[in-house]
Amino acid sequence: MKSNINLDPIKGYFQHKLATFGTTPRGADWNSEQAQEMRFNQLIKIINPSRKYTLLDYGSGFGSLYTYLKKLDHQLEYYGFDIVESMVSQGNQLHKNDPDCHFISMENEIPEVDYSIVSGTFNIKLDVSTENWTDYVIQALNSMNRISHKGLAFNMLTKYSDLEYMRSNLYYADPCFFFDYCKRNFAKDVALLHDYGLYDFTIHVRKQLE
Repeated sequence: MKSNINLDPIKGYFQHKLATFGTTPRGADWNSEQAQEMRFNQLIKIINPSRKYTLLDYGSGFGSLYTYLKKLDHQLEYYGFDIVESMVSQGNQLHKNDPDCHFISMENEIPEVDYSIVSGTFNIKLDVSTENWTDYVIQALNSMNRISHKGLAFNMLTKYSDLEYMRSNLYYADPCFFFDYCKRNFAKDVALLHDYGLYDFTIHVRKQLE
């Protein structure tokens, strides 16, 4: 996926988080492990774990989603993609003895998979305009749709957040817009989850019913 957006400031933002907090939820810019896993729990509802599957974690950090799935005894081959090379290095180091866990920083290395998941990746836009960031998100989702055979799931901060808590460097998306886009362009089976007590939403695109 080619983008006209300069992603270097965002790389720097996450490099600083990792350098400051290490391989912890805060090192991936989450407030807590609980907040991170609450979102994971919504996203993985797209997955049928009854058989081994392949998964792309788009914006993987150092692989917290993989650790979470292994705690649930999922059998999978995992591909963590991140534009921050220090995140990729940490992921490779943490999981160096696991042949089913791979980390990559180049989009042309991403293989076709059963599922793609995006957790929190689209939240930080820094100084990019909302319009340009929306275009970037759509490009990314289209790329994931092309390589995901069974489905994809993603979350974003919601535009229905309380105004007094909203920050200009964050991206607050319209859940109805993204539901409609996925329904029209990706699959007929699309679910919008906006009822789990957080200021974000999750969308499931199910391309293959199981």
